[in-house]
Amino acid sequence: MAPRAYWKGYLKLSLVSCPVALYPASSSSERVSFNRINSKTGNRLKQQMVDAESGEPVDKENISRGYEYAKGQYIIVEDDELEKIKIESTHTIEIDSFVPRDEIDDRYMGNPYYLAPTDQVGQEAFSVIRDVMREKKMVGLGRVVLTRREHVVMLEPFDKGVLATTLRYAYEVRDQKEYFEDIPTLKLPAEMMKLAAHILDTKADHFDPKKFEDHYETALVELLKTKEAGKPVQTIGEEKAAPRVINLMDALRASIKGDVKKPAAASTGARRPAKKKASAR
Repeated sequence: MAPRAYWKGYLKLSLVSCPVALYPASSSSERVSFNRINSKTGNRLKQQMVDAESGEPVDKENISRGYEYAKGQYIIVEDDELEKIKIESTHTIEIDSFVPRDEIDDRYMGNPYYLAPTDQVGQEAFSVIRDVMREKKMVGLGRVVLTRREHVVMLEPFDKGVLATTLRYAYEVRDQKEYFEDIPTLKLPAEMMKLAAHILDTKADHFDPKKFEDHYETALVELLKTKEAGKPVQTIGEEKAAPRVINLMDALRASIKGDVKKPAAASTGARRPAKKKASAR
């Protein structure tokens, strides 16, 4: 079954354009999820919109969106009125500029999407845009409207397609100064840095997301299996207190001597139950 497109439109570079589609590159659907339950009856609860003043339930057809421009006063905006906002990025991702990838601060990174051509006619134009970015080692910056918001989007070659990552605006990123201003600038002893560098070298590796295991999710699945089997729930795992460092040099030396054991590699062999059971209600 072909993946469902999240957005369809055109990718445009100057006078060159091609039809494309965006597909979410990440998903949380495999995580264990819970529903709200009435603990007395065991029945699932449903949310209901109620009037804040009268407390009466409101039918779906009477629910609108409003912008509070003054205390308790709202401008009502209907769906058909929002549809009258016709900006180019609603249906077209136009590449405005190209920048070096390493100039983009990771704090600005948002959600990743796969960008792919939707027909054979546009594949050549798509490939030209993708390959010239790869050759020049640059990423493209454009704009796209998703969920009624315009996002800046970073486009970079990825495998045979393009990875499109939404970027946050400057006003959405907090300045780091107030969080780091109390951290002093220290002149660290050379031996201390040498010991720390040695520990780093012994733990040097290559990034492989398959090595990571969600230990909480694994324990949660185990808890659900236990309850499904009608057994009493016991404590799962152990939360160890972090050791208190009295002397940093002694702690570094002990780490090198092996007094502090290296954590075991994350297991990739864990098997979660079928989705139906993992999402037991």
